[in-house]
Amino acid sequence: MANTITSFRIALSIGLLFCPVFSPAFYTLYIAAGLSDMIDGTAARKTGTVSEFGAKLDTAADFVLVLVCLLKFIPAIHVPAWLIVLIIVIAVNKTINLICGYIIHKEIVALHTAMNKLTGILLFVLPLTLSFIDLKYSGAFVSAVAALAALQESHNIIHKKDN
Repeated sequence: MANTITSFRIALSIGLLFCPVFSPAFYTLYIAAGLSDMIDGTAARKTGTVSEFGAKLDTAADFVLVLVCLLKFIPAIHVPAWLIVLIIVIAVNKTINLICGYIIHKEIVALHTAMNKLTGILLFVLPLTLSFIDLKYSGAFVSAVAALAALQESHNIIHKKDN
């Protein structure tokens, strides 16, 4: 059941590609995708179906949603150059984390730390605040949290910690 919910998030994310950004349809799919992210892990724990595959599918679904949102939002809003650079640096760090995790542990490592979860929540809320909080402030805050989460993840991967 949980993996079905997670798979549904991937489908919703792909559906966002076909909706005009900032439209009611876009926000409906976006919020549904976010809610599915909140309930899939809970469903897995409640039904005793927590699995390594489910955790990796969840990470893949998160990646698809973030990628689609970047593809939709970046052309539609003015993103300061410094913020784009910061996003790229964080993405490179996360990519290095995946590579190092694979080299060290011989598998794809997806850590669900508290900082990564906080980053996910902030990233989810960010588009909902664009009409009343300037992106240079909200983007700086979310990027700072994401950078700290990526650094914590690097540390945990190197020192073989799970969270």
